[in-house]
Amino acid sequence: MREIVLDTETTGFEPSEGHRLVEIGAVELFNHMPTGQHYHQYINPERDMPEEAFNVHGLSEEFLRPQPKFAEVGRAFLDFVDGAKLVIHNAAFDMKFLNFELERAGFPRLKVEVVDTLAIARRKYPGSPASLDALCRRFGIDNSARTLHGALLDSQILAEVYLELMGGRQPDFGLATSGGGRNAGPVDNAWRARPRPTPLPPRLTEAEAAAHAAFVAGMGEAAIWKRYES
Repeated sequence: MREIVLDTETTGFEPSEGHRLVEIGAVELFNHMPTGQHYHQYINPERDMPEEAFNVHGLSEEFLRPQPKFAEVGRAFLDFVDGAKLVIHNAAFDMKFLNFELERAGFPRLKVEVVDTLAIARRKYPGSPASLDALCRRFGIDNSARTLHGALLDSQILAEVYLELMGGRQPDFGLATSGGGRNAGPVDNAWRARPRPTPLPPRLTEAEAAAHAAFVAGMGEAAIWKRYES
């Protein structure tokens, strides 16, 4: 299962009022584990930077002016997310900006499954704060590097939050039952996986495996997927 955990930064709240994307950050998960692959892009919004937005992410008009326009990077973004489920905190906000930029540049809108971690957190912990910072505190995730909002760092932190929201462990692939449903037979607790006669080829290249190792090392010893390293 391929998932892309994604975050954006913008010049404001509404594309209909002339606000634009200025940064996209995304990290790839496969079966809830980071592959080391990521997408990160600063974008020239072709407008000024309001002070309120600058105070959130620290991206100035001067810094963004030489960056590519969305029309120049939209295809690379679509290629990266192609075929994956998107995982976003407050997904409606990011999706409206992404689809606005895609349509404006002549690309198709995103038609993908989207998981909103904000909605999940509100269902699991009704009445409790559900911001990314609040969820980091709840799960003991180190977000000390998050002095300003940044799309790539926030997507990396969100990946850890997402795993905690999904149970803090790898999925069990439904092997606990014989088929599910009311007519399922008794659970066979003695079932054990047997080796394949011919091993499957590795999913990751050596370069991708090295990128994964570097990514995990960069998240520090507190990263939750450290628990699942073999």
